Amino acid sequence: MRIVFLLALALPVAATAACPLPPERSARHIELMAAIAAAPDEMTARQHTNELWGIWAKAPDGTAQQILDRGMTRRASYDFVGALADFDKLIAYCPDYAEGYNQRAFVNFTREDYEAALLDLNRALALTPDHIGAIVGRALALIELGQHRAGQIALRKALLLNPWLPERNRITALPDREENDTQTDL
Repeated sequence: MRIVFLLALALPVAATAACPLPPERSARHIELMAAIAAAPDEMTARQHTNELWGIWAKAPDGTAQQILDRGMTRRASYDFVGALADFDKLIAYCPDYAEGYNQRAFVNFTREDYEAALLDLNRALALTPDHIGAIVGRALALIELGQHRAGQIALRKALLLNPWLPERNRITALPDREENDTQTDL
């Protein structure tokens, strides 16, 4: 009887366990960032970037990984409602994991909810400042919101990290002044 009682007390603790903190930036992450910036061609940069995405998409634990993978699968099959629900769960469980915010931003950007995407991209970048995908997403969201100067500045920052980004063709002259720009810092 006493064992059943103790087991009943232990189960809620296990069910509400907190997500571990994401690991510190690995040496491989740092190597890949340097290799991407110095890549001699687009194919080489893409290969390094794909490996980097593997690092970003490695969740802090198995529970978070299952939620992330399910959300990404739902997003890929255009189940945006399901994907958003999964990314909301992931962020609630792992609030310090940048990829949860980045993936939710991707869904919101696809749904043309650029303001929601921008909020999540800013949070992802606060957690992982060199997340190239989030920087590009932020640049594109700012441009879609009419904040062209801020968007172009963000896009240029992304291109410093990866000069072979497909979005490099979106570079335009920086406007001297944009009435709609309310946020020009990165």
